[in-house]
Amino acid sequence: MRTRLIAVLLALAGVAACQPEDFTNAEKATIASLSLSALPPLPADTTNRVADDPAAAEFGETLFSERRLSRDGTVACATCHLSERQFQDDLPRSVGLGTTDRRAMPLAGVARAPFLFWDGRKDSLWAQALGPLEDAREHGGTRAAYARFVADAFGVRYEKIFGPLPDLADVPAAASPLGSDAERAAWQAMPEEKRREVDTVFANLGKAIAAFERTIVHRPTRFDRFADAIAAGRRPDGDAALTEQEVYGLRLFIGRANCVTCHNGPRFTDDHFHNTGVPPVDGLPEDTGRAAGAKKLLDDPFNCLGIHRDGGEEACAELRFMVKEGEELERAFKTPSLRGAAARPPYMHSGQIATIEDVVDHYVRAPASVSGHSELKPLKMSDRERAALIAFLGTLAE
Repeated sequence: MRTRLIAVLLALAGVAACQPEDFTNAEKATIASLSLSALPPLPADTTNRVADDPAAAEFGETLFSERRLSRDGTVACATCHLSERQFQDDLPRSVGLGTTDRRAMPLAGVARAPFLFWDGRKDSLWAQALGPLEDAREHGGTRAAYARFVADAFGVRYEKIFGPLPDLADVPAAASPLGSDAERAAWQAMPEEKRREVDTVFANLGKAIAAFERTIVHRPTRFDRFADAIAAGRRPDGDAALTEQEVYGLRLFIGRANCVTCHNGPRFTDDHFHNTGVPPVDGLPEDTGRAAGAKKLLDDPFNCLGIHRDGGEEACAELRFMVKEGEELERAFKTPSLRGAAARPPYMHSGQIATIEDVVDHYVRAPASVSGHSELKPLKMSDRERAALIAFLGTLAE
């Protein structure tokens, strides 16, 4: 009885702590801009003609969980992107056939991102899906093997969505421009037209997976209900209420702590790349982030300007006009969404920071970057303020 009474009193304190008139008009506008209610409809992906085809999404969901899309039949996309864990794996660095150099990013809302991966080395959701399939430490397969497998295992489903499969009878069992010496040699020995046909089937696998991933969205949290109430001029109560501490953390987030500069919009990310002085991991190769990612993107045959894009080149403005070089790209990594972040440690691109408390400490200290120039400036925050900021972040995960 005493526990229930305390819970009721705490809830009432949360309701009483905040009224719509407690915020300035500017604060209200910022808070409203962070709600999922402010998300516009998902833009069409004209580079993928099946992006919003339900049959393609269903096929993509099958492929997403298909372990046979790996060299030894043990790894699927779902191995590192667990649906019950916000489509990520809770590991500092993901593990497929081997251990990778970076963390798996959660997938909710990823269809809205102009560039994919921590370094932005892919510029479409369907092109992103292709990378892990041939990475030796992830799925470790070859595009020729995947084309043959899909023709054998899913030929009817594939052809209902994409049209007739090419004749793959003479295609080697394993061939890829990115594989072993033998696999690269087998790829080069294939006629150019046959390589193009295999690439088309391979690209279509990515397009089906992307159609499924476009259906993975964020779910409203307590913060969204709070923000909608404030925007409507209503008192947030019940499951829309925030505690006094959480409201204080929100004020810091959009105010003096300046978190909203990069973690803005309904997805709490600007989709840009920033150097924030995150240290490297001992024993891993040098990781220059966007500096290397931009070069990889330009060289990618599956980028927006490549022959496997559906639709016209007008969809490729992001690629055409992106910043391609400069010191600001050095050790700059993609701003992750903060939705659900409080519940998915560790943090940063290679899991360098163990807890959300340590993340706040990192931004307060603003350490220098080992290369390039960190954008952070030291920030004075009391223990009370740090606790409030962390409490607010928790409202994005419930």
